[in-house]
Amino acid sequence: MAAKLDFESLVACYYKPLYQFAYSLTRTESDACDLTQQTFYVWATKGHQLRDQSKVKTWLFTTLHRQFLEIRRRQTRFPHHELSDVEDELPVISPQLASQLDSMQVVRALGRVDEIYQAPVALFYLQDCAYKDIADILGVPLGTVKSRISRGLAQLRKLLADDLSPESNTGTAKS
Repeated sequence: MAAKLDFESLVACYYKPLYQFAYSLTRTESDACDLTQQTFYVWATKGHQLRDQSKVKTWLFTTLHRQFLEIRRRQTRFPHHELSDVEDELPVISPQLASQLDSMQVVRALGRVDEIYQAPVALFYLQDCAYKDIADILGVPLGTVKSRISRGLAQLRKLLADDLSPESNTGTAKS
């Protein structure tokens, strides 16, 4: 390999082995292609930082593997489910109710959730913190974080449903 690699020769040399590695990890063609392309994108933006050009192959494979792990973590944290498979888990909110919601209402309602649940819910949904990070921030066990988020969301849903029910708009609902 030449002392200084140009991008095209790098792609020509390593695309196939990187794709094969990506395919062995993802087991789907489209995901393997995406992962391989992402690896070359990272090379295009950060490859100039590699001081020892003889380690380019290792750098590319390591980068691809790290990208794969990052994608898997994201999929674990935010799993994709077919809507028809999880219909029974979805909250019952009428379309009229959903169209009336806005982010400020949600934040105001979050302020009325029991204090013990506010921080975990806000850190998870508003600050995009991982469960482990929330546990570290709040100094509580991981299981406690998960249960507080679950209970906080249940309270939040109830508050939002109560706020948007026809009774609350006529002034007969409790405040």
